[in-house]
Amino acid sequence: MSLAKPLKKLASCVILDLDGTLLNTDALVSEILKGFLGKYGKQWDGREVHKIAGTTPFQAAAAVVEDYELPCTPSQFLSEINPFFSDKWSNIKALPGANRLIKHFSSHGVPLALASNSTRSNIESKISSHQGWKESFSVIIGGDEVASGKPSPEIFLEAAKRLNVDPSSCLVIEDSIPGITAGKAAGMEVVAVPSIPKQSHLYTLADAVINSLLDLQPENWGLPPFQDWIEGTLPIEPWYIGGPVIKGYGRGSKVLGIPTANLSTEGHSALLSEHPSGVYFGWAGLSTRGVFKMVMSIGWNPYFDNKEKTIEPWLLNDFAEDFYGEELHLVVIGYIRPEANFPSLEDLIAKIHEDRRVAEAALDLPPYSAYREDPYLKISVK
Repeated sequence: MSLAKPLKKLASCVILDLDGTLLNTDALVSEILKGFLGKYGKQWDGREVHKIAGTTPFQAAAAVVEDYELPCTPSQFLSEINPFFSDKWSNIKALPGANRLIKHFSSHGVPLALASNSTRSNIESKISSHQGWKESFSVIIGGDEVASGKPSPEIFLEAAKRLNVDPSSCLVIEDSIPGITAGKAAGMEVVAVPSIPKQSHLYTLADAVINSLLDLQPENWGLPPFQDWIEGTLPIEPWYIGGPVIKGYGRGSKVLGIPTANLSTEGHSALLSEHPSGVYFGWAGLSTRGVFKMVMSIGWNPYFDNKEKTIEPWLLNDFAEDFYGEELHLVVIGYIRPEANFPSLEDLIAKIHEDRRVAEAALDLPPYSAYREDPYLKISVK
């Protein structure tokens, strides 16, 4: 859900952060640091990745060296770990909505700048495998091209200067608190897409807080609106997930009257990291029963305050009995909304049933109905 303040000014150009905003770098950082710290007998705590989000490489190194009491200097740490990252920079996945956003603004002639605390050479490596990205940016600035990185406003002010625009006409999109602080200090409008789960309240300095890039509404800043929503749904690049149906949390049938067919999160950490929380829909294949329409929640379910991100599909069919242990394959093809909290259980239930109606109707439309024949579903049907 967007937490928007009254908007004071319209924008004519957009400045984007890279790591954690356009690219899923958090997953790579956690993977490499876990292995790297292991040789020092230290155990990487994945939550620490958010402490270093938005900082310069040296600041991040200094924080890790201090927190884990490593027997090296930040400079030594960087020189030792950089080769591990360099081999993988060009393979980082774009976050959902990133390609759509860049293509949209570029096709409408909105000037784009990329401003990251990463070094310029690392930026070039990171975007090299993403078709059309480099050409879409009129300006690209790395943290090594300015005297002070974020939270200093210098990098954003330099981006505006190179775009030949007034800073007040720029819209910044950022995932980190240092980046948001820098954008506001530069006198710009800032949209936050928090990289820290369940911590939106920390981003109050931003002019708006959105759940993911899928939820950006450019028209709020006088920029061209997206035109790709279909009957309240957004087509997305399909993603696939499967496994045996497990017992849920005792709230689906009992509390909500909505029998979800839950999947274990074990083995799906990369998928959970990659996809923002929210309500999605698509098709579900059960190994002995067939293919059914499906609407799905992925996230923390704020009303119930989950401690972990969960995957809770609802197969839109009346089944006579449970099917725990049966193999379930999902093809997720559309997005409805970000997850949200609700003042009452009744409001939550009403919204879930509204999601069902939206998904059921959408899945009869040509862009979605064809996926009913996806081979991934057929493999699971005997």
